[in-house]
Amino acid sequence: MAPAWIRETFNGELSLTAKIAIGMTLGLIVGTLFNVLNIEFINEHVVGGLFGMIGKMFVNALKMLVVPLVIFSLICGVAGIGDIRLLGRVGGRAFALYLMTTAIAITLAIFVATVLGPGHGFEMTGVNASGIAAKEAPSVWDVFANIVPTNPINAFANGAMLQIIFYVIVLGIAVLMLGDRSKDFVRGCEYMNELMMKIVEIVMNFAPYGVFCLIAKTFAEQGIDLFIPVLAYVITLVSALFLHLFVTLMLLLWLLARLDPFKFMTKIRPAQIFAFSTASSNATIPITFRCVTQRIGADNSVASFTVPFGATINMDGTAIMQGVATVFLANVYGIELGVFGYLTVIGLAVLASIGTAGVPGVGLVMLTMVLNQVGLPIEGIALILGVDRLMDMIRTVVNITGDAVVSTIVAKQEGKLDVAVFNDPDAGVLTGDELEIDLEAEAALADAARPPHD
Repeated sequence: MAPAWIRETFNGELSLTAKIAIGMTLGLIVGTLFNVLNIEFINEHVVGGLFGMIGKMFVNALKMLVVPLVIFSLICGVAGIGDIRLLGRVGGRAFALYLMTTAIAITLAIFVATVLGPGHGFEMTGVNASGIAAKEAPSVWDVFANIVPTNPINAFANGAMLQIIFYVIVLGIAVLMLGDRSKDFVRGCEYMNELMMKIVEIVMNFAPYGVFCLIAKTFAEQGIDLFIPVLAYVITLVSALFLHLFVTLMLLLWLLARLDPFKFMTKIRPAQIFAFSTASSNATIPITFRCVTQRIGADNSVASFTVPFGATINMDGTAIMQGVATVFLANVYGIELGVFGYLTVIGLAVLASIGTAGVPGVGLVMLTMVLNQVGLPIEGIALILGVDRLMDMIRTVVNITGDAVVSTIVAKQEGKLDVAVFNDPDAGVLTGDELEIDLEAEAALADAARPPHD
């Protein structure tokens, strides 16, 4: 049987996923065309103006949802678990799996880059290294010490996800300890969680237009000519990313959860499209959470913790970029890193991924730490700056797919996965018309619930 969005397309009803995919494709075509035409008026007022404005508004709308969604879904999740020991088991499992997948990812990247050998014979002409500065690598003690917020309100305002997760888990544990006195509070949080998911659906209804503008702007500004000077780096990086995405992660899903990888990839597609267009794991949290719970069938008690946690510490795609870029720059400068150097890269990438936010461009910040630690010139980053935005989009897809895989595995192992939902191709699928009807029905129910006026 064909996937739901394909059947809906041929039945005359486009699913939201199909609309988003069409928006992404049209954005790629229009953006490439504008890049070839290179008309100043279009570049300034259409690409930089209209497309930039709509794209930024859409990304801001997604980011607007992240903190309240994480807060209320995580409180409901902790309260729903009911057993603090079970929460510790879920957290421990998720943490171990996230670190394992990140370590596997960068090891795979170094292996692929070593075999393909990008950077040999690269010409250093036309490189602009201005504005690049090294960032000191954090110590393991600082990384874990900074998880505890000094001011929770400040953490909420700044979107410090690890600190938010820590504080809300402590709050959830306190709710459990208060027992029956917390019922009204939990009921209010459940309502707010449902309300946030409804806002997610509203924002998703505008997704095709936001995705179109983001993709069109990126390709209009970047074009495809930038790939040619660093083609070996691009091919190596994309190969490593796809190998991890379609082989390593899917193999882990089948081995640890005994679930069909093909069904999983169909279910997680909307989140992947959002991740590709926004290049931000954090901005994609609402969509990833919706896919993991409503499309894949993971219980809220697990997904509310593992999804935002993974978006913060699980950087598989970013780790792959660091591994490939390190080998590439080592070859360019003729520096032999050796086994110890590669082990340092692996360890540092895993450590840095824990304390680095899932926002666009964060991979370059982490890369400066790695290069500084192994003695490679920081200026070498200028060689890959031109293609980094497009590569960032691809590696963000890998990042959020890893989050969803680990969330699914943990939910399955804890008996918190509805296999019937996972196997149902129509579960969680909304067409644009259905969403409008759903919102109208909610409004009608709200009106009916109001007391009559005297």
